Amino acid sequence: MGLIVQKFGGTSVANIDCIRRAAGRVQAAVADGHQVVVVVSAMAGATNQLLAWCQDLTPPVIQADSRDTPTNTASPLSPIEADTDTDTDANADAVVASGEQITCGLMALALQQLGVPARSWQGWQLPIITTDSFSKAKIVTIQTDALLQDLAAGRVAVIAGFQGVTPNGRITTLGRGGSDLSAVALAAALHADRCDIYTDVDGVYTVDPRIVARASKLAEVTYEEMLEMASAGAKVLQTRSVAVAMKCDVLLQVLSSFTDSPGTFVVKDKNLMEHQVVTGLTYTRDEAKVTLFNVPDTPGIAANIFGPLAAAQINVDMIVQSVSPNGKSTDMTFTVAKSDLARSVTALQAIQGQIGFEKLWSDAEVVKVSVIGVGMRSHAGVAATMFAALADKGINIQVISTSEIKISVLIAEAYLELALRTLHTAYGLDADEIDVTGDKIG
Repeated sequence: MGLIVQKFGGTSVANIDCIRRAAGRVQAAVADGHQVVVVVSAMAGATNQLLAWCQDLTPPVIQADSRDTPTNTASPLSPIEADTDTDTDANADAVVASGEQITCGLMALALQQLGVPARSWQGWQLPIITTDSFSKAKIVTIQTDALLQDLAAGRVAVIAGFQGVTPNGRITTLGRGGSDLSAVALAAALHADRCDIYTDVDGVYTVDPRIVARASKLAEVTYEEMLEMASAGAKVLQTRSVAVAMKCDVLLQVLSSFTDSPGTFVVKDKNLMEHQVVTGLTYTRDEAKVTLFNVPDTPGIAANIFGPLAAAQINVDMIVQSVSPNGKSTDMTFTVAKSDLARSVTALQAIQGQIGFEKLWSDAEVVKVSVIGVGMRSHAGVAATMFAALADKGINIQVISTSEIKISVLIAEAYLELALRTLHTAYGLDADEIDVTGDKIG
């Protein structure tokens, strides 16, 4: 018996029937003797609709972008100091946060209908204090005194995810997938025994099962692996939420609202680390490639190229540089989000005379494929296996980047499905070779 945080995503609360089903899971946890805090997302599609209405009124300001962007951590502005853009962003957040407010109230009503005492809470009522970076705020602190008193009184707390409030009272939102972050942060603040993330998939798989039919569900992954998976394209958990769980040692479980099958635990140390070198494969289509040809190879040239992109809040991902035989020039290739490609090209063309590169070439028909696993730390040959397997299928690697437990390659988008199936087999991850614990059985 303990304290559990249960988070229900948009598909899990997509309509009244789904909300009733989710409320039944909360009721079951209460019946088992647990104190329960529920965090809810907006109904599926609601946030996109709210964003669209804001975009119709302020198209240059409000952007529905799923990528994490740099956060402004400046002190909140007073109403007198606030400028027009800040007011616009704050007003838009007030609109967008309303989706979770609706779901929060409906979930509390559904629980009451089942005889479970419940109270709805908005982010500002706890409060969840954030920075003033509207649409991508960071959580600063969560005040839990009133919440703990409510739990002690025997009520389930239903909290609107994705939202918080600045110290001067303006509503903020936490970015795409922010309800995951709300749930994990609350679990950390409350020292919860577990945080269950309910979604439309029943766990974390070795690869997207919609593409590779022989994908296997994993019983557990480490924080590091999940963080790499999330940052490399897996949509199961928001990247920032995994980072907080790792920092605060929050036990996570990913499971489905629609089945009773076991989920996947996200843990500090994986018991079967030595059994499987590669844990899974991820991909992202949200990549575009930019190449600058014949760039002068002089000190500071990289800063002169990437500085203007950073100033325009354009995130650069993979980078490769090849120096000419004479050592006087270089070709530089890097990737940006597809949604940022046009702005990147414009920013770079504006400084072509200053930089002195000969020409610019861009390609949006690419994808990034990554292999991930903590077992890479103690096993050699992971990269060689990847490169050989792709070469055997005639798949050309355009860019390579690595970390301690991840290898990523950029390839032509047309080869995505072939690459994933090929690598899944090459690393022995096919379902008939692995059981749900990650142990090979064939």
